[in-house]
Amino acid sequence: MGKTLDNRRAQAFWLRAPGSGEIRPVGLPDPGPDDVVVRTVRSAISRGTETLVFRGAVPPDQHTEMRAPFQEGDFPGPLKYGYLNVGAVEEGPAELRGRTVFCLYPHQTAYVVPAGAVALVPEGVPATRAVLAGTVETAVNALWDLSPLVGDRVAVVGAGMVGCCVARLLQRFPAVEVTLVDVDPGRADVAAALGVDFALPGDANGGLDSVVHTSATSAGLQRSLELLAPEGTVIDLSWYGDTEVRLSLGGAFHARRLGIRSSQVGSLSPARASRRTTADRLAVALELLHDPAFDVLLTGESRFDELPDVMARLADGSLPALCHSITYGEG
Repeated sequence: MGKTLDNRRAQAFWLRAPGSGEIRPVGLPDPGPDDVVVRTVRSAISRGTETLVFRGAVPPDQHTEMRAPFQEGDFPGPLKYGYLNVGAVEEGPAELRGRTVFCLYPHQTAYVVPAGAVALVPEGVPATRAVLAGTVETAVNALWDLSPLVGDRVAVVGAGMVGCCVARLLQRFPAVEVTLVDVDPGRADVAAALGVDFALPGDANGGLDSVVHTSATSAGLQRSLELLAPEGTVIDLSWYGDTEVRLSLGGAFHARRLGIRSSQVGSLSPARASRRTTADRLAVALELLHDPAFDVLLTGESRFDELPDVMARLADGSLPALCHSITYGEG
């Protein structure tokens, strides 16, 4: 992308070492004719994945698979990581200049990327909500894997960002009964805002056609299997990092012919891979964000310069959040 210009400066959040982050100055490269210069308006923390990265809990055999599109550095650190970024295009092709875009870029005040790496945020979708595009895209891919049918009974176990997005999209399918299951009774209000039922794990009704699991715990995955009707399948969206998963796969698992199938956003669902691109999938997610119900997931915000402390608090659990957003000032 050319040489670094002295007058193109920005700041970025870096993981210096597991458990320790810092703000670093960075130089921006001279943009080429097919690049855009984006000034970040807002970014968001993908709590599950980014706190695993912050704690240094990415297993060595997953270092390649877990790389973010514009990551710099390597696991466990130092590295620059993140992928929920909304900004304004300051330079680039005429059709993009001045437009609000979403990009899978880390937490940084400004950046230069190929124009094809950004997606236009539709009119009517505020930047505050558009940071959820990557999470809703994960939910879209999961539903392509799940292929729910009219009238299905489905539970989503784990009411984090991803689970809540999956539940909201399932709620839009005709006659599908959706229950959001979580150990936190406070998530009942979130479920109500999303238009779905809520249950604690021990109170959830079984006999379900399918379950989407997002809690990233052994107990959550075990309960997901228990809730299935015969021949049912769990779609597992959880990322466990280096945490060992323990399951009891005794008589019920085999007698009822239950299934567990993974789903992840790094590649297109095989159900759509021959007919859709990742750009198509992201465009669908951005259109879905016209729905103001997603605003219930936006549970807090902090300034960019507070990110090192915010990430540490999210990682140790002292800062509760579904989606915590980062705001950016001038400069």
